[in-house]
Amino acid sequence: MNRTIIVHRGLPVPWLTELLKEPGGAGHFRFDARPAPGRHPTPIEWLAHRHVLPFGLPVPLIVLVREDALRVRHLLRKDRLILPSEIPWLLDEIDTRYHALLRPTEQGLAATAGIPPDDNRIESPYGA
Repeated sequence: MNRTIIVHRGLPVPWLTELLKEPGGAGHFRFDARPAPGRHPTPIEWLAHRHVLPFGLPVPLIVLVREDALRVRHLLRKDRLILPSEIPWLLDEIDTRYHALLRPTEQGLAATAGIPPDDNRIESPYGA
């Protein structure tokens, strides 16, 4: 089963309100990355601060968690948050259009870069 994490440094209340109105919108785990992790980070703190944020991608980010890999994509287009209603379309194409891919290996997580950060167009039934 797929899980999603939204890694952010604060979300605008109107955007979050709209996200929660969307079908499945409340199912995204939201992690505020503003506080630095403590000496013993939780698994989500470790993942966000050690592996996801070091890519230097614009925040907020959505992370699709699957058994084979984690796919990361930022949620900005032209320096503005995408609409919460666009997230399902983004997730539909994240298998081939991710900004970063993290695959588990025996040594940890192996990172692979994907599409450039400035490419965040989303294909939808209505066009890009």
